[in-house]
Amino acid sequence: MTYNFLQHYWCFIVSLLGAILVFLLFVQGANSCMRSLGWTEEGKRLVINSTGRKWEFTFTTLVTFGGAFFASFPLFYSTSFGGAYWLWMLILFTFVLQAVSYEFQSKLDGPASGRLAWARNLLSKRTFQFFLVLNGLLGPFLLGAAVATFFEGANFIVDKSTLMSPLLLEGQGEAISRWANASHGLDALLNPWVLVFGLAVMFLARTLGILYVMNNVNDEDIRARGSVRLIGAAVPFLLLFVAFLVHLLLKDGYAYNDEGLIYMEPYKYLHNFMEMWPLALLFIAGVVLVLWGIATEAFGNKCSTFNVQCSMFRGIWPAGIGTVLTVLPLLLTAAWNHTAYYPSTADLQSSLTIANSCSSEFTLRTMFYVSFLVPFVLAYIVYCWRKIDAKKLDKDELMTDHAY
Repeated sequence: MTYNFLQHYWCFIVSLLGAILVFLLFVQGANSCMRSLGWTEEGKRLVINSTGRKWEFTFTTLVTFGGAFFASFPLFYSTSFGGAYWLWMLILFTFVLQAVSYEFQSKLDGPASGRLAWARNLLSKRTFQFFLVLNGLLGPFLLGAAVATFFEGANFIVDKSTLMSPLLLEGQGEAISRWANASHGLDALLNPWVLVFGLAVMFLARTLGILYVMNNVNDEDIRARGSVRLIGAAVPFLLLFVAFLVHLLLKDGYAYNDEGLIYMEPYKYLHNFMEMWPLALLFIAGVVLVLWGIATEAFGNKCSTFNVQCSMFRGIWPAGIGTVLTVLPLLLTAAWNHTAYYPSTADLQSSLTIANSCSSEFTLRTMFYVSFLVPFVLAYIVYCWRKIDAKKLDKDELMTDHAY
């Protein structure tokens, strides 16, 4: 168990958490389609109660993803979270709005009179539903934009010589990494390919959200509207994703040699897929499963003629598993095979790799043994998920105390 193995191992763990997070963004995707799926006030409440059972999983995975990144690759954490903080603050702010909206949308509602009438009318159910839609659109888009910088680069500078500065010990020295301009991460949105990937993730979340609600809610009106809305979300996702994938395979990538020197390599990401062919096969399998999940719901009647009846082979489950299998090799391609996973557009040699940004061998080795608990946590999540979804949601449950 060498230091190099531990670096690649924790890159895999972080990438797996990122892939699971992208799948769990179906919560945001369904909320963004709340009005078109639900249409009536009762229908919107069905959508909200469907996603309200799962939003904690998404938020917890986001926090775990950030924590794992911090523990295993602290230089990335300080560079991205500390430098591009406006981008990350916007992401966290939308997720906080989501949590508040679930808890308080039914607490204050309707017209009111008196001194606090303006506040009660402002913080109405409609306002909190708007916050859920806002999180459903901005959350996946901004997360996708942040991930796109793994391939497109970000505007930062790393200067490790500041670690030796005596001023640093007195709390007066400069940080080891700093952003090269005053936008602090928002400049990434000026790159059109960052926008393309961000929009692709947003439409993927909407696609998964529609598939989940169609599987989880027992309401014929929502299912009928879902089939139409599914095409409207899946087609833009596929077009944007294919465009970004072609761009990625043809672009120059950020590579580094055994001495740590970073340089530009033509078709780097294409070479990564060719040289790490198991990842390419995993990626293709994931894409096929996503297409299968979309097709079995969009063309449900035709699929039934081929005896595709079992819900485990339709909709959200093949598409969800396919999402994880697609995102995982995509993230690993950005870091493995001597690739700089966080390139710097301001200073090429400041780019971060799993070799120059990781924790100490002792830290990675200790966390390696702690990671053995992860399967037990996943088993607990699966158990809770099955218990929560043991019965499909219907209108009767809107009358219970557990309704949002």
